[in-house]
Amino acid sequence: MLRQYELVDRVLDYDPDADEALLNRAYVFSMHAHGSQKRANGDPYFSHPIEVAGILTDLHLDDETIATAILHDTVEDTVATSEEIERVFGPSVARLVDGVTKLSKIEAQTESERAAENLRKFLLAMSDDIRVLLVKLADRLHNMRTLHFIAKPEKRRRIARETMEIYAPLAERIGMYEFMKEMQTLAFEQLEPEAYESITRRLAQLKEGGGDRIAKIASGLKLILSRAGLEAEVSGREKHPFSIWRKMSERRVSFEQLSDIMAFRLIVPDVDDCYRALGLIHRRWHAVPGRFKDYISNPKRNGYRSLHTTVIHADNTRVEIQIRTAEMHAQAEMGFAAHWAYKQKAAAEPEPHVGWIRDLVEILDTAGSPEELLEHTRMAMYQDRIFAFTPKGELIQLPKGATPIDFAYAVHTDLGDQAVGAKINGRVVPLRTTIENGDQVQILRSQAQEPQPGWLSFAITGKALAAIRRHLRQKERDETIGLGRKLYDDIVQRLPAQIGADALGHALKRLKLADETALMTAIARRSLSDAAVMEALMPGAAGADVQHAPQSSAISIKGLTPGVAYNLATCCHPVPGDRIVGLRRPDAGIEVHRIDCPVLGELAERAEGETDWVDIAWGEKTEGAVARLAVEVRNEPGALGVLATIIGAHRANIINLRLDNRDTGLHTNVIDVEVHDVQQLMRLLAALRAAEVVNAVERV
Repeated sequence: MLRQYELVDRVLDYDPDADEALLNRAYVFSMHAHGSQKRANGDPYFSHPIEVAGILTDLHLDDETIATAILHDTVEDTVATSEEIERVFGPSVARLVDGVTKLSKIEAQTESERAAENLRKFLLAMSDDIRVLLVKLADRLHNMRTLHFIAKPEKRRRIARETMEIYAPLAERIGMYEFMKEMQTLAFEQLEPEAYESITRRLAQLKEGGGDRIAKIASGLKLILSRAGLEAEVSGREKHPFSIWRKMSERRVSFEQLSDIMAFRLIVPDVDDCYRALGLIHRRWHAVPGRFKDYISNPKRNGYRSLHTTVIHADNTRVEIQIRTAEMHAQAEMGFAAHWAYKQKAAAEPEPHVGWIRDLVEILDTAGSPEELLEHTRMAMYQDRIFAFTPKGELIQLPKGATPIDFAYAVHTDLGDQAVGAKINGRVVPLRTTIENGDQVQILRSQAQEPQPGWLSFAITGKALAAIRRHLRQKERDETIGLGRKLYDDIVQRLPAQIGADALGHALKRLKLADETALMTAIARRSLSDAAVMEALMPGAAGADVQHAPQSSAISIKGLTPGVAYNLATCCHPVPGDRIVGLRRPDAGIEVHRIDCPVLGELAERAEGETDWVDIAWGEKTEGAVARLAVEVRNEPGALGVLATIIGAHRANIINLRLDNRDTGLHTNVIDVEVHDVQQLMRLLAALRAAEVVNAVERV
């Protein structure tokens, strides 16, 4: 722990005009206030705020911020009051301490409690003075450094998860990458201890086996630059364990397959030298396509500037290189803290790239209510995740690219299962719509709804995907059994005579199946042929003359779900009302074709006994199907608009459209339209043929 004079000397070293008396008063006040309080490791509690202050001296922060760090736990954890802090240390320090205390109180609440008013307090505390956030980040960093002293594993994991999900991204958002990396590493060690141990062990082995490999590459880089008359400070390192683990997860590769685990930093005198150095490196080694980023001409939103490139070094090793000036490097290391290095800067207007702080303040000033704040706030501090809000103001965290389906399942599984649509910021949108940061999302639900197979194409969260797949597996099982029972009844009807009550039980024994459910599943999946089932039910029936057997009726697919128990063939696009036939293949669902599908004959010849047909009918069906139309239209302005108007007027829905053929006077468009039944489709075809711009239209 830093002694009083050591801490004061640190501040005076970089800020000779610092208020030494303020720092001394804060040190003594905090020590007396915390008294005999102990931390989990047995150290005096007072050591924690002093270490937090020490972390902030490394960022060269002003004396008020250091005093705040020393005092940041006094109001919350001791008998000291905000009024006492203001009386002894002045209104500015008191305001900062109060801001850190508010953040701590919000942190202690559960996620479900963080509704509108709590979010308002959080944003106010942070946007009122960014130094509040800097103290809180240093506080969290020191707590993570001592996290291993906490006895309860579940508490360690909770703190680590909160750090990974909230504080590390916040540090990244304001450009404090060193804070972010250390937080991620310490949290990763708690959340994935086996992966952490494995990666650190392999890094150690790599270092032992490669000797001074990093030093050799660094000296080689420096030599190339110096020969061209360009002086540079070159340093190299291995990427931190969490970064490596994330790359392994994203790319789905092993540690051995991950080639770019080394990163090098080049610090050059000015911006022109950055681009000179880049050219020299690319002339010496092949650049990896798609891995060059120019954050100098296009800085990140947190103000980060640098050139990034990855090259193929010796032995096909990928090496990541960052090129920047000393000023850019200071910004990259200290982030927003660089703007508070001295009291003079603390009072200055923030630089343009941190305008998001001003945006938050403006939103807070203009929002008429907490709910309006939630509706319009864009929490742009997070880059890899977004925040959206329920109508009641609850904050829901999602990955980028999430849709209302992901949102619904994040709120509750039942809500996801029953989702039929969504409102985003009051506007009705499809479930596949991408949610943006700060959106207010309301899920529209129906008791009659259930998860649909198509949701899997746009859901991206693990919780949503797992719930959808679990439901579809159960639905497929139930529908397969139901279909199998219908097929079984058809088989029984084709037998030459009626069977007794015990026939099914005997058949299960002959077929070595556990129960009736297994039999129905095997029939539906055609892992048993109809002949085998007939033989098991009535030995000798499979080879008997059954031409006089009662004629069975067509099997209805009413109540079954397309894509689950059966599939609509894409070669002929059958719709309800078409005469259809079912194509059965081993271990597959029924494939439904129109009776006049031109490929049926080819399929039958190719199958050579591995496929059989089943007479099926639509039954009553409320869901639509997709028909494909080839529409030949005149090449004139507004022709596509006419087609769209006619299709919409007939309550059909365009699913896809492509230009298939383009002549001088005529264009052929292939249009997929969703219709309820064949009667609706016929009316649509007639209307299209009557249009002046249409030369011909036919069903494909």
